[in-house]
Amino acid sequence: MINKEIVRKGFERWTRSEGSFFDLLAANVVWTITGNSPVSKTYTSKQAFIAEVIDPLNERFSKKITPELKGIFAEDDMVIALWHGTAVAKDGRPYDNMYSWYMKMEQGKIIEVVAFFDTIEFTDIWNRIDITAVK
Repeated sequence: MINKEIVRKGFERWTRSEGSFFDLLAANVVWTITGNSPVSKTYTSKQAFIAEVIDPLNERFSKKITPELKGIFAEDDMVIALWHGTAVAKDGRPYDNMYSWYMKMEQGKIIEVVAFFDTIEFTDIWNRIDITAVK
């Protein structure tokens, strides 16, 4: 259950804006985004995932994502988090998405993730907000 608590505390810190949930990622994390979105693929490092997904997504928000953990489940080295994220885009429109992350843990770090979410909602903000124009 220690893995479950590590992830829970990561969400709690994120909710309170006391750090990044992604601090829990191992440097060589393998993060797969399912579905059909502009970022759906497998990333093979924390650096690539942050640079190609998280940083550009955050650039599209005037109010960054606030997570609400709906459920957390764990068995052995696998932790599954179901969470709801809300934010405000730079054009003032809301962002509202439900996520399910399947996280494999090793020595207190997340080493592998399969992420499910509403790719239509994600793709809408990704395509709607031109981050080259808002910098």
